[in-house]
Amino acid sequence: MNLADVTRYYSERLREHGASAQGVDWNSADSQRLRFKQLLRVCGERQDFSLNDIGCGYGALFDYLGEEGRRCDYLGVDIAAAMIAKAAELHRGRVDCRFLAGERADRRADYSVASGIFNVKLSTHAADWRAHILGTLDHLNEASKDGFAFNCLTKYSDADRMKQHLYYADPAELFDHCKRSYSRNVALLHDYGLYEFTLLVRKDIAA
Repeated sequence: MNLADVTRYYSERLREHGASAQGVDWNSADSQRLRFKQLLRVCGERQDFSLNDIGCGYGALFDYLGEEGRRCDYLGVDIAAAMIAKAAELHRGRVDCRFLAGERADRRADYSVASGIFNVKLSTHAADWRAHILGTLDHLNEASKDGFAFNCLTKYSDADRMKQHLYYADPAELFDHCKRSYSRNVALLHDYGLYEFTLLVRKDIAA
């Protein structure tokens, strides 16, 4: 799939709003941090781990990890070269993070997360976007030793708030896909006050 239009979309958000929650198309910094909290539940109580952040934007999740006092060997990946350039600029001199332009991580880490990358489909047909999501989940699984997490807008959003250029996924369908394809240990979080859900896929049941 050609994601050039999506790349332009996010590059324009960054030009308009800079390195901020709005610059990666979220409504507020508070909702951005709430998403981070849900995604990182896949890591449990671990304080030292490696993480692939797919759709990293300007590296806000890495900053959040630091604020939480969690040590992390971090790789941020984003399809928008402008985002990667901004992330590298903001984190210049840090030896515990690296940023890569593209769709996929170039390593296998303990965990991988993807926040917001499945939301903006623009004019892509819904069936094609769903296939893109499933292919990306395969990569998240392959790139993750202990587990991965991702979020999607929910099909249970209020109809009057739904927008044509966004993709609203079926949480039950993706839960079933993850259970059948990746692990018996899958959690669906749909109770944190946003029009979305988060899925946690843990490969170690004891984690």
